[in-house]
Amino acid sequence: MTSIGGAASSGMIDWNLAVATATRFVRPGPEVSRDEARAVVAELRKHAKASEEHVRGFTRLGEVGTHDTPVLVVDRPGWVRANVAGFRELLKPLLDKMQERRGSSPGGAVLGAVGGKVTGVEVGMLLSFMSSRVLGQYETFAPASRDLPGAEEGGGRLLLVAPNIVHVERELEVDPHDFRLWVCLHEETHRTQFTAVPWLRDHLQGEIQSFLGETEMDPMTVLERIREAAQSLAGGRPEGERDEDGGRSLVELVQTPAQREILGRLTAVMSLLEGHADFVMDGVGPSVVPSVAEIREKFQQRRAKGASRLDLALRRLLGLDAKLRQYRDGERFVRAVVEEVGMDGFNRVWTSPNTLPTKAEIAAPGDWIARVHRTPES
Repeated sequence: MTSIGGAASSGMIDWNLAVATATRFVRPGPEVSRDEARAVVAELRKHAKASEEHVRGFTRLGEVGTHDTPVLVVDRPGWVRANVAGFRELLKPLLDKMQERRGSSPGGAVLGAVGGKVTGVEVGMLLSFMSSRVLGQYETFAPASRDLPGAEEGGGRLLLVAPNIVHVERELEVDPHDFRLWVCLHEETHRTQFTAVPWLRDHLQGEIQSFLGETEMDPMTVLERIREAAQSLAGGRPEGERDEDGGRSLVELVQTPAQREILGRLTAVMSLLEGHADFVMDGVGPSVVPSVAEIREKFQQRRAKGASRLDLALRRLLGLDAKLRQYRDGERFVRAVVEEVGMDGFNRVWTSPNTLPTKAEIAAPGDWIARVHRTPES
């Protein structure tokens, strides 16, 4: 197995052990023959290429073929490896800070070595759980590697998780060819957002690093939250047991006043990005995906209800319920703005960080329009 992170593996999280654990416990994908698997991969690549033209034509963002971000069709272990690389890059400042604190305490070095392995296992369990649920992902921050290539400047790659796409299309009993194109339209929108708006990646990374840099929570408290999530995978808490913290997510637990402001901005931009992708899917879908109405209805029902009680508990702990709200709130914002000022008027949102909507404006699109489109006389 390729080492991920070198010396970082002996720190707060043993990333190599996280990969090994996730790979060991990842659920098997749906049964497909070798020929079927090859056909799925080929079709996803074809749809990803076609989606670029559809999305850029509809959104009027950038020109087709002007970026070098690769499309990678991966299995579940491949998704795990890609995301570990991304997490390690984003979390490095926070983990270095936590490691420094722990190292200065009595027995800190020994605790760090043991704790890193324990947390590596727990992170691996979480990744194994999530690896069966992600259909696709535009990975913005992970560095390129031999096994996982990225764009030449600043990384970036589009991941399509083939077994998960096949699993969901069978579960929903929808046309597989239409569903694969529909998924590609959503993920291609994210690739378009980041490749057509050059400052977006650095802005988002800066906000995340500022959020993590403000973290003052004791390292053991952070690791305990990861442990709670991992333990949920073993059966969850006993019936009737209440969360002492009121059911807050991992993200919500790590907050200073400054972090609350940053998190508000991050919530707004993520709502925009996810809502824009849903809006584009609905806009492009009817002309290129014959069964889009059926797919959209069934997928919305699946997204809303989740799965088991365990799934719902983990979604809350990991903050995934907030992501579901982002889809809804962001799509309403985009739709309202486009109806009022058109696509070109909406695209002013991509001008600079100052034209991104605030969290309040996501809920009140008219306020964003008034601020960004106000005339000198107003």
